[in-house]
Amino acid sequence: MADIVLYSKSWCPYCDRAKQLLTEKGQTWTEIDVEESPERRDEMIERASGRTTVPQIFIDGTHVGGFDDLAELARKGELDALLEGGGSEGEAPEVPTEHASVVIVGSGPAGYTAAIYASRAELQPQMFAGFEYGGQLMITTDVENYPGFPEGITGPELMERMQQQAERFGTKLHFEDATNVDLTVHPFVVENDTRRITADAVILSTGASAKWLGIPSEERLMNRGVSACATCDGALFRDKAMVVVGGGDTAMEEALFLTRYATKVTVVHRRGELRASKIMQDRALAHEKIEFAWHSEVDEILGEDAVVGVRLKDARNGETREIPAEAVFVAIGHKPNTDLVKGQLELDDVGYVKVEPGSTRTQIPGVFVCGDAMDPTYRQAVTAAGTGSMAAIDAERWLAERE
Repeated sequence: MADIVLYSKSWCPYCDRAKQLLTEKGQTWTEIDVEESPERRDEMIERASGRTTVPQIFIDGTHVGGFDDLAELARKGELDALLEGGGSEGEAPEVPTEHASVVIVGSGPAGYTAAIYASRAELQPQMFAGFEYGGQLMITTDVENYPGFPEGITGPELMERMQQQAERFGTKLHFEDATNVDLTVHPFVVENDTRRITADAVILSTGASAKWLGIPSEERLMNRGVSACATCDGALFRDKAMVVVGGGDTAMEEALFLTRYATKVTVVHRRGELRASKIMQDRALAHEKIEFAWHSEVDEILGEDAVVGVRLKDARNGETREIPAEAVFVAIGHKPNTDLVKGQLELDDVGYVKVEPGSTRTQIPGVFVCGDAMDPTYRQAVTAAGTGSMAAIDAERWLAERE
């Protein structure tokens, strides 16, 4: 078993994902909470060559990086060899094939709800929950608009409850990505390097992923002050000035959360008004720690080894100015995760899967889509869960008709 050291903090969804992945691999680790022991944070930064965000993972003394780096190693099939100290040479073992009535690809509120309904219908579904299981709610602090929780609930806690409910009714979960979905044959095939499952019906709930600015400095300073998860990394920049990029509900939520730690939060928005819901706008606009840079775009994130500021460009006249900051949180929207089925299912111009109106059915009989992979309009946890139940019911009825 490998010697693993994991630097983390108590409330960190990406830390939880890293632990889940390592648990799936049969590993144990030494965990160091950088909030409980601030001096260990300095140790982490030094060992991680300047990275300031958690988790930071070391395997047998080698710095792997954060959760994204760990997951990428797993996707490439390189993690097992690293955990085994180099592994053994030779041909890869043959991937076994098993069959399921229903395979669900992706988790989140849509996937977990589909799993609950499909399990209760005794369809014995199997789910590729993904390395980044739980979807966008895993990096959402407070969920106040999900029915049944009058005091609110954190995104990770809500996803954990849904996961437990799905497992209680018999869903078999695999915390790994599906890397290939073949909808040209029947039974359909869903697989990765270690698992191959044929399915009578497939439910896609692959959700959406955060968009990035796409500038070189953003990539260079990733995990060195640039992040897409305020709830993960905000506390690491206590008593610092911070920047949030975006104008929707997510950006306002991030900004409000960061006021717990920041001396000042500057919201950078390319328009002169926000896209966020009125209640979120009112909260952000009224907060004494939040300032707004209207009609502005991020031209460059400043700093060599860590973020020290942001250069903004006026969207109207092209003038630039610089503001100091030690953390930049990007919240500019999401892109549907539908590359797996590109060329097999009909997609719109953005990449959302097209479905028959009033249903979750695609143009391929037996293939259903739910959640943010097919919803460009609402994109809420509650609507995703609703389409998850629809997909399971549609699948159950389709399978019954075939019988």
